[in-house]
Amino acid sequence: MSTPARAPSKGGAHASPPPPRDRTSEALLKRLEWTVIRRLDGLLQGNYRTLWRGAGLDLADLREYQHHDDVRHIDWNVTARLQQPYVRQFTEDREMSAWFLVDLSGSVDFGSDATTKRGVAREFVGVLARLLTRHGNRVGAILYGSAVDTVIPARSGRQQVLHLLQRMAARPDVSAPGSTNLRDLLQAGQRIVKRRSSVFVVSDFISAPGWEATLGQLAERHEVTAVRLFDPLEMDLPDLGLVMMRDAETGEQLVVDTHDRGFRKRFAAVAERRENQLREALASAGVDTLELATDDDLPNAILRFADLRKQRSRLANWSGKATAVPTHISRWKAGAV
Repeated sequence: MSTPARAPSKGGAHASPPPPRDRTSEALLKRLEWTVIRRLDGLLQGNYRTLWRGAGLDLADLREYQHHDDVRHIDWNVTARLQQPYVRQFTEDREMSAWFLVDLSGSVDFGSDATTKRGVAREFVGVLARLLTRHGNRVGAILYGSAVDTVIPARSGRQQVLHLLQRMAARPDVSAPGSTNLRDLLQAGQRIVKRRSSVFVVSDFISAPGWEATLGQLAERHEVTAVRLFDPLEMDLPDLGLVMMRDAETGEQLVVDTHDRGFRKRFAAVAERRENQLREALASAGVDTLELATDDDLPNAILRFADLRKQRSRLANWSGKATAVPTHISRWKAGAV
């Protein structure tokens, strides 16, 4: 169950030129266009606005301020007159920008079967970016290895999607061991993404602590979705006998006896505790969460997520207020809206 480590840091973040033409990325994008995007493009037509909400330009209405509302939208004249904070609601503009903050640290190279978490991340970015650019929107990316070292400015078009896939594939698989710090990636997102955008944080969220507050700050300005990558083996360890395990973050190796029922039970308990803590942190940050397993069906996962977002939008319209409860969707249960 060993995974390669990460690429060494290349210094500060920078916008890099496109790498040489990568036929593998071209083949991947073509496969996604034929097998996934064609299927989703028709099914998502009714859900397009709830999935990809724009920044909005035209004032439509006023409503009472709710937790997690953007404070920049407070109408101070109405607030002073009514002695209660009110925010402006805008007619949503379909044209928007989307940014992918992608964690490509050592732990995402793990996969218990043919597909790794990195592979799932590439497919997700490829599908979402292509769906968006087909509607004239712009997409950009910030990539994190052992540090934030690649920034791809937001542009539209198929070539931009191919560029994103190439940059994600071009990263070396072996690196100096070290601890991932997602806070660096999220802080880079705060600095680089100026205009209000849809932001997708794609990561397995195996990181040093301290990123939770920064994620919440990012969500105050942008519409943030946490795309959590995981492998089923990280949740439930089967009886495989003696197994050499290697920590992709630190490089530490250790032999464990998975035949030991007590060890497997302790492993499951630790995994469940970490799972609960992670879900609480994401909910506290006020972000929507999409969970993607290495053996999941990507189109179905995106459709489930779109359905829940649509339900939340209908609930907000029915009540006249924006719901402050984030959407969390896993493949096992449909999370609460």
